[in-house]
Amino acid sequence: MGDIRILQPSGLDSLIGVLHERGYRVVGPTLRGDAIVTGEIRAASDLPQGVGDLQDAKTYRLHERGDQAYFGFAAPAQSSKPVFFPAEEVVWRGRRDHDNDGHFTVERDAVDEPPVALLGVRSCDLRAVQIHDQVLAGRSHIDAHYVGRRDGTFVVAVACSDPAASCFCASMGTGPRPAENDPQTGAPSYDLLLTEVLADGDHRFILEVGTDRGADVVAALAASGAPVTRGTDADQADAIAVTDAAAALQTRVVDTAHVHDVLRASAESPRWEDVASRCLACTNCTLVCPTCFCTTVQDVSDLTGDSAERHRVWDSCFSESFSYIHGGPTRESTKARYRQWITHKLSSWEDQFGMLGCVGCGRCITWCPAGIDITEEAAALGRMSGLATPAATT
Repeated sequence: MGDIRILQPSGLDSLIGVLHERGYRVVGPTLRGDAIVTGEIRAASDLPQGVGDLQDAKTYRLHERGDQAYFGFAAPAQSSKPVFFPAEEVVWRGRRDHDNDGHFTVERDAVDEPPVALLGVRSCDLRAVQIHDQVLAGRSHIDAHYVGRRDGTFVVAVACSDPAASCFCASMGTGPRPAENDPQTGAPSYDLLLTEVLADGDHRFILEVGTDRGADVVAALAASGAPVTRGTDADQADAIAVTDAAAALQTRVVDTAHVHDVLRASAESPRWEDVASRCLACTNCTLVCPTCFCTTVQDVSDLTGDSAERHRVWDSCFSESFSYIHGGPTRESTKARYRQWITHKLSSWEDQFGMLGCVGCGRCITWCPAGIDITEEAAALGRMSGLATPAATT
């Protein structure tokens, strides 16, 4: 058994307070309008207590749960990606120096923000952050802005107890319980792991310590008089039972043993015409995906021409202009663009980075206005290619 504690719900405010005292900007799930989003958390009252979600193909609704669960929903509408990799940011600023023959002085924009504490991050989204660590910070040319925001992150993960109908993290090996260590680097995945248990009127959090930093925060909680006590093997077993039950509820699957080869063998499959007839190329799936990292740049200047900025903004491989080179786009058709997206996610991403580019969060299914299901498309390609893949449930 590791270091197991029991935290009463009234101790969440103390946990958030300890993180603030250590200089962290606490970010987690919160209500905004009719959606649960990722935003700044100042107190436990900012969390979506008593709120659940209904997610399925082209469906997203919130509902009152009838209990006081703080994390009784599948996942926020958007992942933690924008925390470290925002949808738009300034790369550099330039200004004309009239005292120096009108030459431009260019300054790179630098990240100057406090470290982040991710509170309530789900296993699928935590795995997506780890994937970005490899893609954006683990290669020879790092993304300095990403690294500046990501460095020093404190992670309070939450084990998932209420998956949506669109979730398939269990088949991807990315949830509902987070792995103790990053499978690529071996580094601890989280500092603290919370599992919310509601049974027979008992409402508590089973808290598992993953790092020395996590142990330090737990010690500070205890010193502050917060309601945290020692746990047992039985408590950890209760936590694992919660996520085992959540995994058993999931009906959508991707056959990860074969999907890489299925996509490689399906370049000319007639299935691409079928899905293209339904796809609107609206880019929703890429914009909500926690691992997509495609960007473009936009240069702007003032009317005088004395100042200019370069902005990096999210882009999508579903946009015709994304693959534009001299003479026109490389991928002119929706068929080609959908094929590029799913093939990268479930096949060539593994060739590039040694892992799949999908974490099974299901957001692309939820937010697709046409209800296109990546698990069903992968399964259909598998059937047509002659390689066995489990049928997806839609």
